[in-house]
Amino acid sequence: MPRRRPSALRGDVPVRLLRRRQYAPIDRLSGSCAADLRRLERIRFWPEAIEEAFWHWRTLAHGPLRGVTDAFWGPRCGIYECGCDPGYFRDTLETALHALPKKSARELRVLVLALDAKITARARIVRVDAPDSRWWRGMSEVR
Repeated sequence: MPRRRPSALRGDVPVRLLRRRQYAPIDRLSGSCAADLRRLERIRFWPEAIEEAFWHWRTLAHGPLRGVTDAFWGPRCGIYECGCDPGYFRDTLETALHALPKKSARELRVLVLALDAKITARARIVRVDAPDSRWWRGMSEVR
C-alpha cells in the first residue's frame, strides 16, 4: 500500500509558522529557568517580554556612559510603557523576579543585580531613600 502524503493526513490543521526571535534568549540560565520564564510570559506578559526588558537593561549597563547618565535625566514623553523610561524595563524584571519560582528567580536575580551594580557604579548620582528602595523609579522627576 502506498504511503499517504503528510498533507493528506493533516487535513485542515493549520500550519504553525515559526517566527524569528526578536530578542536573544538570556544566556547563563538553566533550562528549567528558561521554561519558567516562558510559562510566566504566557500567563502574565507577552512572548519575549522578559528577554526584551533584560536586553534593554543590559544595553543601558554596557552602553556608553552618556547613555547611563542621560537615561535617567533625559526628557520623558509621559507614557510609562513607551520605553523612553529605563525604569519600565527594570520594573518588568522586578515583577518577573517576584513571580518566578524561588530557584529560577535566584538565577535571574544574580544576572539582574550584576547589571544594577554596573549601572549604579557608572551613574554620577543615584538618589535613594533606603538601600532596598526601587532606585530606578522616579529618576526622571528628580533634576
